[in-house]
Amino acid sequence: MRDISRRSLLGAGLGGAAAIGMAGCGSRHSSETGRPGPGPGERAGGKAEGEGAGIEDVREIGDGSTADTGEQPNQPSAPVPLEPGQTPPQFVIFSWDGAGEVGTGLFPRFLELAKEHDAAMTFFLSGIYLLPESKKSLYRPPNNRIGASDIGYLTDAHIKETLGHIRSAWLDGHEVGTHFNGHFCAGSGSVAHWTSAQWENEIDQAVSFVTEWRTNTGWTDLDPLPFDYRKELVGGRTPCLLGQNNLLPTARRLGWRYDASSPGGTQIWPTKRQGVWDLPLQGMPFPGHTFEVLSMDYNILANQSRNTTRGMPSRYPEWRTQATQSYLAAFNRAYGSNRAPFYIGNHFEEWNGGIYMDAVEETLKRIAGKPDVRLVSFRQFVDWLDVQDPAVLAKLRTLEVGQSPDGGWNAFFKRA
Repeated sequence: MRDISRRSLLGAGLGGAAAIGMAGCGSRHSSETGRPGPGPGERAGGKAEGEGAGIEDVREIGDGSTADTGEQPNQPSAPVPLEPGQTPPQFVIFSWDGAGEVGTGLFPRFLELAKEHDAAMTFFLSGIYLLPESKKSLYRPPNNRIGASDIGYLTDAHIKETLGHIRSAWLDGHEVGTHFNGHFCAGSGSVAHWTSAQWENEIDQAVSFVTEWRTNTGWTDLDPLPFDYRKELVGGRTPCLLGQNNLLPTARRLGWRYDASSPGGTQIWPTKRQGVWDLPLQGMPFPGHTFEVLSMDYNILANQSRNTTRGMPSRYPEWRTQATQSYLAAFNRAYGSNRAPFYIGNHFEEWNGGIYMDAVEETLKRIAGKPDVRLVSFRQFVDWLDVQDPAVLAKLRTLEVGQSPDGGWNAFFKRA
């Protein structure tokens, strides 16, 4: 097991609206079939595959799709409160909607990048990405026909790849959240119209697809996911950033700690809504324009190629540079002023020649290793928030976008 320096990241050194647009998500492909094992109940089993070769105490859960393997590896040391006058860390959270592998190699590409730079990320897994298309009748989406989905089901080969990468991601220290299931953004079946009870039903189904993939696929020769997903799941992001108001009561009932679904946030310190940390995608500078763009790959695309995922190839180099500069401008604005956390949303997609994946990679490389910078998951970030003095967080929230503390951090907190 790697012993990476991320273990100390949280504990040590704690020293235009219309132009923003709506978040999009990727489309996917189709399917095959497969295999699993054991019956109900928990049993001792083998060790999870991947980097976790050192895991020996594995207690399978339910049908063996998941397992309790103990504490998650590669986690930071326990967070501590800011000391008086201490400069807050600059948190940056890279997150991925859908988190399925479709043969492009993007999932392992960013897992490797994260290893190289001691970064943790959040992967919002779409539950149906672990459900074979041959079993799509098991999915009963609210206000939609049985088996319907506005994103495609994965092939069996891609489900297996996704399982392997999700397994590796958790063992590497990343978070596995949820992007729910069918990604309905339009019409009467849109998630924008779902009730709190319907959100709970959708979440129950997403969890069942993750925790019962062995039963649903029939595959018995793959190792379980090395975590208890019912305990692991503490947050998500809704399709197209819709429906948060009715989701929040359910999220609170389920004990979720945060929600990352709100659109159009700004680079200020977060607050809670209905007892849940509200961590919205944020407006960020968009070079060459007077308006800001939402901090997600699809929204940059929407402003560059008018929602077309295959724009003019001759402009790809220019658009790649613009996307990178946008991310870096937002990072630098917060890093040099109020130190508000910066959230970046992505999809494993090769839109416009893959330029947005290149922009995200270049951004991460440019900011990793800078003093006080913490590349963490949403879960790790709320761990830090939850141990801070509420008065300190309230004081941080008085700083507007790009506003530096008057007289420096020491003077700023003395006036708290």
